[in-house]
Amino acid sequence: MTTATRELFERYHACWADRDPDRIVALHTADSVFHLHSGQEPARGRAAIRGAAAGTFALVPDLTFRELSLRVGEDFWVVRWQLTGTSATGRDVCVDLADFVLVEDGAVKEKHSYVDGVAMQAALG
Repeated sequence: MTTATRELFERYHACWADRDPDRIVALHTADSVFHLHSGQEPARGRAAIRGAAAGTFALVPDLTFRELSLRVGEDFWVVRWQLTGTSATGRDVCVDLADFVLVEDGAVKEKHSYVDGVAMQAALG
């Protein structure tokens, strides 16, 4: 299963790198949860998760991810990223993010993202 989880991580990351909300939600379970832990309520279900992903890309249209570390287990992965890009208001974005993802039946069941809120607020102004 660790190999399958690693392969899911690779496919999932490619969807985020391509900034493609439809492909992202296709890799989530129907009852999945995406929670960006920065004050928002969790997005529950594919439609809400698609909206949250699209909203992220609207805030930072050229968002890129640099992987800092990755740990993959049987039914989870934990990854640290540095996110960069330019906000919709023209400000440079460079923030740290950590994702904790739970996997169920070969799909993303829960995605918890922890962002450097101070850096994100400064970037989005």
